[in-house]
Amino acid sequence: MPTSLAYFTDLSLRRLEGAQIERGPAATVIRSPHNPTFWWGNFLLMPAPPQPGDLTRWEEAFVAAHPGTTHRTFGVDTPGGDEGAADEFRAAGYGVHEDTVLTTTRTVPPTRLNRDAERRPLGSAADWDAALALRLAVNAASPEPLDSEAYCEFARRKLASYRAMQAAGQGAVFGAFEADGTMLSGLGIFDAGQGVARYQSVETHPEARSRGLAGTLVHTAAEWARQTLGTRTLVIVADPGYHAQALYERVGFRPTETQLGIERRPAEDQAWSG
Repeated sequence: MPTSLAYFTDLSLRRLEGAQIERGPAATVIRSPHNPTFWWGNFLLMPAPPQPGDLTRWEEAFVAAHPGTTHRTFGVDTPGGDEGAADEFRAAGYGVHEDTVLTTTRTVPPTRLNRDAERRPLGSAADWDAALALRLAVNAASPEPLDSEAYCEFARRKLASYRAMQAAGQGAVFGAFEADGTMLSGLGIFDAGQGVARYQSVETHPEARSRGLAGTLVHTAAEWARQTLGTRTLVIVADPGYHAQALYERVGFRPTETQLGIERRPAEDQAWSG
């Protein structure tokens, strides 16, 4: 079991999605053959921060575990921010990311509680189509949008995994909907085991932001998880440089750990992380 709460929940959810997880003496290998362009579904989990001179060894280990891939992704199983010799990876063109892991036992309603949109788990095929449309709209509005056709395929596969997990009673994808069925905001929440639930992919349509939708949906999903999944600890991960962390803290989350990830994207950006 990973030491890091973030990677414990990551691996738990990847397993529910159908990933193959192989624990070896040097690293844990995660493979997602059902979604081969999912960076963080196809990675290596280091048991400790990299040491000086480790770069070549880890790159060779990644190629051996994931032959034919063009991305490189390494998780570091530590709850703190110790990067070790991560500067060697930076010098080789890798990004080193320290995300904030936030937890709470119970959320509080946001100050800006949105009562206009219908909030509920996805149900019909039209709901899942609306979820895909939301993801594509968010990507298109990004300052650095990814290739639309390839991203669409990735997103379809990811939502198919979520749908199967929801059907199996392992969690749910929630949406905030307009009366015409347009999905304005969405997120997933899934049971990671041991009374822990992890949020996934909190997104709001670019034309529906600043309406309290995301905070309202985070709180709605938390109450559902406590009642339906028996959740005692809620976990969400945020980029500390993005406004979402403050939003999560306003509904009751508090920083608990730092999640360290090291990645090098393929030249054509044909794989994604979430």
